[in-house]
Amino acid sequence: MLKYLCLTVILYCTGGITAMIAQNQRPNVLIIMIDDLNDCITDWGGHRQSLTPNMKRFAESGVSFKRAYTNAPMCGPSRASLFTGIYPHHSRNYYQAPWFRNEVLSNSRTMMEQFKAAGYQVVGSGKIMHHNRGSMWSHFEHPADYSPTPFDGEERHPHPDVPEAFAKIGWVDGSLGPFINLEGRKSKDGKNLHWTTGNPQIGYSPMRYVNDEDRDPTPDEINAKWAADQLKLLSDSKQPFFLAVGFLRPHTPIVAPQKYFDRFPLEDIKLAVIQSNDDEDTHLNFAYQDGDVHALRFGREMFEAITAAYGSTEAGLKKWTQAYLACVAAVDDNVGQVLDALKESPLYENTIVILASDHGFHMGEKDYLYKNSLWEESTRIPLMIRVPGLTNPGSKVEQVVSLIDVYPTLLDLCSLSKGKNTEPAITMKSSQGHPLDGHSLKALLKHPKRKSWGGSRAALTAVYAGKRHKSVAAQQHYAIRTERFRYILYNTGQEELYDHRNDPYEWQNLADQGGKYQRKKKQMRKLLKNLVSPVRLNGFERLQAVQ
Repeated sequence: MLKYLCLTVILYCTGGITAMIAQNQRPNVLIIMIDDLNDCITDWGGHRQSLTPNMKRFAESGVSFKRAYTNAPMCGPSRASLFTGIYPHHSRNYYQAPWFRNEVLSNSRTMMEQFKAAGYQVVGSGKIMHHNRGSMWSHFEHPADYSPTPFDGEERHPHPDVPEAFAKIGWVDGSLGPFINLEGRKSKDGKNLHWTTGNPQIGYSPMRYVNDEDRDPTPDEINAKWAADQLKLLSDSKQPFFLAVGFLRPHTPIVAPQKYFDRFPLEDIKLAVIQSNDDEDTHLNFAYQDGDVHALRFGREMFEAITAAYGSTEAGLKKWTQAYLACVAAVDDNVGQVLDALKESPLYENTIVILASDHGFHMGEKDYLYKNSLWEESTRIPLMIRVPGLTNPGSKVEQVVSLIDVYPTLLDLCSLSKGKNTEPAITMKSSQGHPLDGHSLKALLKHPKRKSWGGSRAALTAVYAGKRHKSVAAQQHYAIRTERFRYILYNTGQEELYDHRNDPYEWQNLADQGGKYQRKKKQMRKLLKNLVSPVRLNGFERLQAVQ
């Protein structure tokens, strides 16, 4: 009896995760990825009308990283960096090209490959990486599916109720609105429309929609059910698992069942906090005009198109905001289904859960409606982590972190970070690969108020400058975010500096002001240079030439 009492005391004092590892019971991992989700989460400091009770509940069960940032504000490079643990400037993977065709990334193990090699059952479904490889997984279920979309039997179309000025952008980004019964609705060229899921690669499947009570499930709902079912099946397995589920909404097209739109009546919609003419002291448009990638200018084009489509900026942004909030509420229900399945299973106290987005999204701030900027709205992401036996419920971390830190954190938490000779885990497949760039967040998970944790004191974000720059690291656009400041350096040498203590919405660019801000700008420029080292930034050279 005394032996068992002593064991109980030891388990309690050392913490659940330490005890699990001591008994050779490696923790399971559940990753929930949400596409294009900014800070529109209840009590997250974003849109005041957001309704996300399930994500709020999860945040209250673990640790919320209030200053977490993407390393590239586009789906492809962000997810490639997250799941390989390698900065874009080290891999030269800046944009949407498949990561597995990149020499550095293809010679480095993804997170999934590392866990698979360690004996984990690695399963996934939905959008995890922007380009999937089946060989990474023990089993992968449903590929990424951006539908439902109206379909005429040959082509996909935007929502038929969207005005042409915005619909002309296309079926992905020019589409928003609730599901409607498409019986009798036709495309511009007179073809009958119906809802569909799928794409040319995986094929199309009709989606029946009569009304919200009589319809087929969406791809996100299918993935939520799949993940919930998997957790029930995995409860009986003695093998540890790594399970990842990726939800598409609120990525465009921002369509969802009518019931979610009903939660946000259009007449009651409040816009994001926006200051008129806020873009006048910024340099994005000038710096991006040299790029040959359409996405570099797309945010301004979407803003202008939605203004034209609905007659005014306010009317257009209200339609957008309503649809975005509806899609966030819809995905929150999907998240809740997965979290409930875990909570109801015997896996709950032996499963690490991470919920994150790949990047943020502008809601009209700075006359911009998209991602792929270096400002706060595009780069800040929600990041929440629960580690049984380690994290205290409701904890908040104010230190700056980024997605590059997730991979080494999981290796550390699952005791995969050390080799046989107590050396860091090898994640390179060959000498053409690259070691992990981030740092484990374990110290912050355990002590959220800790000031020093081993990682960088600034989050680094890169934006691709276009093909003509041939992915040369020195010719891209960069930003760093510290606890107080944001500094941006475009490859033209132009700069922006924002003081978040006094200017949380980044309304005043201090880079061109004299006095104390000149000193701070130089400090931030040096910090950025050191983070991108040993690459010498083209912008620095241009600045030094004129000073």
